[in-house]
Amino acid sequence: MGYKTILTVLTDADQQKQLDSAIAMTRREDAHLDVFCMGVDHTQSGYYYAGASAYVFQESIDKAVAAAGELEERVRDRLDPEDIRWSVDSAVAQVGGLSTLVGMRARYSDLVVLSRPYGEGAPTDAEAVTEAALFEGSAPVLIVPDALKEPFGRKVMIAWNQSNEALAAVRRALPLLIAADSVEITVIDPSPSGPERSDPGGALCQMLTRHGVRAEIAVLARTQPLVSDILNRRATEIGADMLVMGAYGHSRFREAILGGATRNMLEKAQVPVLMAR
Repeated sequence: MGYKTILTVLTDADQQKQLDSAIAMTRREDAHLDVFCMGVDHTQSGYYYAGASAYVFQESIDKAVAAAGELEERVRDRLDPEDIRWSVDSAVAQVGGLSTLVGMRARYSDLVVLSRPYGEGAPTDAEAVTEAALFEGSAPVLIVPDALKEPFGRKVMIAWNQSNEALAAVRRALPLLIAADSVEITVIDPSPSGPERSDPGGALCQMLTRHGVRAEIAVLARTQPLVSDILNRRATEIGADMLVMGAYGHSRFREAILGGATRNMLEKAQVPVLMAR
């Protein structure tokens, strides 16, 4: 079991570190890298005066086509000297159709490697791409804050809250967890009335141990308002170089308005984060 097809989606020529991370992950897993270059048309034709929409629409599409072609050419030049298996494809989409295209690509990939969709320097369409991979593609997504560097995945931390999303992330991360030197199952302020109230994280630890994972459990008090801040601090304390967690236990709308562990972690993560749902 492992990752045989790794996908990365590029919409901007400045996403060089994301491409470098995807290359590094592909080499590590001896996988095939699928690079999808997208030209995105951001126009809303209904907002133009009568008679102008068709001209503006065509001009915007032409620009998106040119951008996608230029991006594909750059990626091919970057990948030519690499010693990995790879393929590059490009497409053009309006904002409303982006999710469908990315979702179809992600659906047949074992892992999607992306950069952080929020924060300074985030690409314009990164949020839509990330959510499309998670929701439409149902794929695990590895969010890399910077360029992926070796050694990677030696000390892994699992954010465990007993949810279906967290369990899905753990299952998708099994190849990395098995390869890790050590894994910590981090449980924050477990509910005293929950199904694991007497042994939080115990059943998961047993399951992982049977797979050969060297896992241990840490139960933490909620000492800060944001769960993401506690997770980032804990990762720093134990020297974790990767985090595994479920994505969007609450709706995307709720997390966009009120915030949530997924939304905050996507913006503030200090180490690579593998998410799934």
